[in-house]
Amino acid sequence: MRPLRAVLVERATPRLVELLAAALDGSGPAIAPLDAGLPPARLAGLIDALGPDSVQDTEGVTSARSGPHEGVAEGTAVVVGTSGSTGVPKGVELSAAALRHSARASLDRLGARPGERWLCCLPVTHVAGLAVLVRSLVSGTEPVLAERADAGTVAASGCAHVSLVPTQLQRLLLQAGAHGPTPLAGFSSVLLGGAATPAGLLEASRDAGVPVVTTYGMTETCGGCVYDGVPLDGVRAEVRDDGRIWISGPVLFSGYLGGPRAPADGWFRTGDLGRLEAAGRLTVRGRADDVINTGGHKVVPGEVAAALQSCPGVREAAVVGQPDPEWGERVVAVVVPADPADPPTLELLRRHVRERLPRYAIPSRVVMVDAVPMLPSGKYDIVRLRQELLRREQTEAESVIY
Repeated sequence: MRPLRAVLVERATPRLVELLAAALDGSGPAIAPLDAGLPPARLAGLIDALGPDSVQDTEGVTSARSGPHEGVAEGTAVVVGTSGSTGVPKGVELSAAALRHSARASLDRLGARPGERWLCCLPVTHVAGLAVLVRSLVSGTEPVLAERADAGTVAASGCAHVSLVPTQLQRLLLQAGAHGPTPLAGFSSVLLGGAATPAGLLEASRDAGVPVVTTYGMTETCGGCVYDGVPLDGVRAEVRDDGRIWISGPVLFSGYLGGPRAPADGWFRTGDLGRLEAAGRLTVRGRADDVINTGGHKVVPGEVAAALQSCPGVREAAVVGQPDPEWGERVVAVVVPADPADPPTLELLRRHVRERLPRYAIPSRVVMVDAVPMLPSGKYDIVRLRQELLRREQTEAESVIY
């Protein structure tokens, strides 16, 4: 067994890059980067759950841990704590071989040239941020570490590649002057993942000359393993009779810390619904666990949100189900208007969805908000969103019955 070190981090630092390099080449222990900003009780509980041999604080001081610890599998380099937007946190074991393959396949797909640097402005306690560091190490370059993705930092980074979540990209486009260049104009590739990407955002990005590449993946696949709907080299994606996306290939995780190992047949059943287009291109429909059952019909929230986000006057949209005594569940849309002083009307939104999806998928309630609550990973915080909606009075939102 290999020792595991929990590393408390506030942001990406050269020290973390060194620890990651040692974890990948075997000269140091496996690492589990943890967010030092978590509430103390939650952080302590996460450390207890992972059971590391040692803990390194934000000052770089390492202390042996007195509690029980068993280490990790010999090939494991990184353990990433994950729970998605819902569920119980798990420690996902990622091997050095899987992380390296993911990085090489990504660099090859992007056509990255020697010496081109990566900008890291995603949380390194999540797989997307760690993947940026691994790509830098594999390519032999030094990453540029940024605390946030503001226009000035991005423009001055001198980097060729960056990985962002949709909210970051949207803000960067808004920060660009009305007639000035976007701070991303000089980049060779902008990987975009972590959450569903509005069609309007992709169109606006490409119109501005931003070379966006959409990615799909999860912690269990070392991050993005499908680029623009096409699996990376060595990766296979299927959509089976259950409607779920299944992934296989050398990027798969080794197992869950203290739990099940990776599937013996080499196929990982994701929690996402998808479909394969005629040319074999993968389209992600949304989370299977989020499906809304309304009046006996199944509605995929991601598809409704995508329809709403293409409506004029909508900046962001999320869709959830809420209990309904007559229909079982009702479809509720949460919308961030592009112009708060002139939000789109309920009838416009419903008509827009009606033209694209079945009648039962039309939201029966629309709530206008200033922002949708987000997780650090860039995904919508569905649990918090549902809680906030329950607290709202019915009279605060326009509602209709279909």
